[in-house]
Amino acid sequence: MAKKKTQKRKSRKKASTPFYKDQRYIRITGIGLLALSAMIFFALVSYLMTWQLDQDKVLHFSWSIFAERDLRMANWLGRFGAFVACGLMYWGFGVASFLLVSLLARFSLKLIRLESWSTFLVPARRMVLLTFFLSLVFSAAFAHSAFPWGGAVGQALYLWISNFLGSLGLVLFILFLMAASFIWVVNPDLRQWALIGRPLAVQLAGVPGAMARASVDEGSDDTQHARFRNPFKNFAPSLSRFLGTPTTSSSTTEDTSSQPLSSSASSAAPADADKIQIDQKEDRPRPAPAKQLELGLDHEIKVDPLAMGSKRRRKKAPMADPSLEINKAPQPDPTLDLFKEQEGPKPKSSGTAMEQPQENYDPKADLSSYKLPALELLHEYDEEKLEIDKSDLQEQCSNIIDTLRNYKIEITKITATIGPTVTLFEIVPAPGIRINKIKNLEDDIALSLSALGIRIIAPIPGKGTVGIEVPNKKRQIVSAREVFRSTKFKEAKLTLPIGLGKTISNEVFVADLAKMPHLLVAGATGQGKSVGINQMLISLLYKMHPSEVKLIMIDPKMVELSLYSRLEKHFMAMLPDQEEPIITDTTKVIHTLNSLCIEMDQRYQLLKDASVRNLKEYNKRFTNRRLNPGKGHRYLPYLVLVIDEFADLIMTAGKEIEIPIARLAQKARAVGIHLILATQRPSVNIITGMIKANFPARLAFKVQQKVDSRTILDTGGADQLTGMGDMLLSAYGKIIRLQCAFVDTPEVERVIEHISSQQGYLEPYILPEYTGDDTGKSAEGVSASDLDALFDEAARLVVGSQSGSTSMLQRKLQLGYNRAGRIMDQMEALGIVGGAQGSKPREVLVFTETELDQMLHDFRNG
Repeated sequence: MAKKKTQKRKSRKKASTPFYKDQRYIRITGIGLLALSAMIFFALVSYLMTWQLDQDKVLHFSWSIFAERDLRMANWLGRFGAFVACGLMYWGFGVASFLLVSLLARFSLKLIRLESWSTFLVPARRMVLLTFFLSLVFSAAFAHSAFPWGGAVGQALYLWISNFLGSLGLVLFILFLMAASFIWVVNPDLRQWALIGRPLAVQLAGVPGAMARASVDEGSDDTQHARFRNPFKNFAPSLSRFLGTPTTSSSTTEDTSSQPLSSSASSAAPADADKIQIDQKEDRPRPAPAKQLELGLDHEIKVDPLAMGSKRRRKKAPMADPSLEINKAPQPDPTLDLFKEQEGPKPKSSGTAMEQPQENYDPKADLSSYKLPALELLHEYDEEKLEIDKSDLQEQCSNIIDTLRNYKIEITKITATIGPTVTLFEIVPAPGIRINKIKNLEDDIALSLSALGIRIIAPIPGKGTVGIEVPNKKRQIVSAREVFRSTKFKEAKLTLPIGLGKTISNEVFVADLAKMPHLLVAGATGQGKSVGINQMLISLLYKMHPSEVKLIMIDPKMVELSLYSRLEKHFMAMLPDQEEPIITDTTKVIHTLNSLCIEMDQRYQLLKDASVRNLKEYNKRFTNRRLNPGKGHRYLPYLVLVIDEFADLIMTAGKEIEIPIARLAQKARAVGIHLILATQRPSVNIITGMIKANFPARLAFKVQQKVDSRTILDTGGADQLTGMGDMLLSAYGKIIRLQCAFVDTPEVERVIEHISSQQGYLEPYILPEYTGDDTGKSAEGVSASDLDALFDEAARLVVGSQSGSTSMLQRKLQLGYNRAGRIMDQMEALGIVGGAQGSKPREVLVFTETELDQMLHDFRNG
């Protein structure tokens, strides 16, 4: 009995398997590793976007961090994701760490599938080598980037190899590794590369008897399309073997398709002229008559060794690859006509010229010879090159750090971005430092740096840092030529592109006026406001054709925009009775604004009839000839209204200017009418709430007071600018600091001379006629229809106050001077007030409102 018990115990020990060999434990481990690889993958993806926010917390590692309750990480996986991602990306291999994650995922899949580990070791070793190589490549490519593209491993490799071999040696070493890896993985047939794109006659040259056997058979209609051998045929299988992945079904298909044809299959195939002919006796392709014509780069001819006199016994020829086999439709392909000799006249196409669709309408056809201005018309300044004084920059950094330390503010990092006008210092404060404490030290930092004025951005949106903008001691001139020759401006696919200048990071800034859609410009006198307007106009002239945009310019100062009057037949839009292209008279300004409102209503009616929502869709339909010109449809250019010194117009005309401006700002963007208003008085009585609400894009040059900055930008900052084109653009939901490009008056004259010397239209773009009151009409002989709409209210105001003052009508009724004076002349003609007495108010001849009502009743009914 004892022996039986011991035998049972031994049998139980033999039957029990270790836990590491149990399939359940192995699969559970694989699932756990797969979940871990997924977590690490998302942690790395999150690190790409949140590394700056978590960097300071994870670099100063301590075990107490895991016990802190208030510590918050921006990484998607919290503290675990932040530390793991930092270890792999920052201290590890950088972006190449994703390969290690994929390696872990593949290992976990093998555990789940209960596959052998032996097939995993070789590709794992190669994957690790590829990780080191990519880490080195990323570190070399982004050596000056703050982001750890190659990680600490790649950075160490890069520094060691570059110091040992130099920069050129590093590049050659990387190219050698890439070429060696390519040849090792792909193993291409380099001999076949020489045949790609070469003529058949050249390929057969030097082969005895080949030309004779490849001669043209004139009586045969068969066209031989020789197949070619792809030098990258083994790329997919080789790459699969290198990475250890199973081969796809395509390789199986390829092997199946490469089996030799049987005689029965070849005999069953029709003798089509576009297919490869098969010799049933020898079970191989028979050389069909070939043409001595050049093939395109997409074809490569493989010459049959039998046709070159080879006596070797060949294996059975593989069947042509299905992707290369050409089965023709009844109608011949025009690309295959190159392979045939002249075979008589070909049937003509059944289509006629009348059946062809009409060409699209070209709005530029009237001025097809128009040439855009060249860059040589603009001046290139020697001060365009940015010079960096490292010692001065280091001194400013030290002053900022010392000033902050005096107030017990520690920072962990500081970087400098040098722009044409200012240098942006980005600082990362230590944990626990309040941002407002730094912002309140604006004057103290300016004192320590001996700067004209600094601007603190706390925090910089989207970066998690505090910005300190310090003016440069030596400014860089940003010329219009430098902006226009930039790739960003040349390749801008914008509707109305305007190159404003450069940002603080020394990048060209190009905006789209059509998306703004209106721009309000403000700034003190002499701060670059007029230069900025000229830069916007020159930008449009450099990019737009005269048929695409028209300009309406209002210049109360009469001298700022007078240069553009020579563009009357090219880019200007005018009233029918307007004599000068540039509008300077206040009366004409009112007529022009109301005429634009009529043009806006007419365009909206056209858009409604065309069932479109904006001008771009309308013009696209018209150019595609989907709108009938007989029904009033026409090509509509964009209209840009430019008003210089808007404050002067508001002071002289008041509501008569503000109301049409507000109408245009509210509705005109969809029909292609855009406004640019400039003023040097950004006060609340000039830039009213109605105007601000409809001008989301605002450009502020230097102003004198902070209240003016808040009026134009709704925030401070414009009072701290340095002048001379230094400006802040509030658009797209953020504020951008720019240095306006400088364009001088001689440059503008040369550009205008170039345009005006070319052929223009017979007449400028005519705006609708506005049938308003004529301010030049005499008060004598006035009729009831001539009375102003506010005449009764003005007459009662004068009689009630017994003061016939024009200025009183302006204040009480919010009228312009011309309209108030016209109402006063009409009251004089009706006998309500007496004649003018210089600066004194007129004498009121009617004493009661009852008498006034009777007088007006008799006048209208008499």
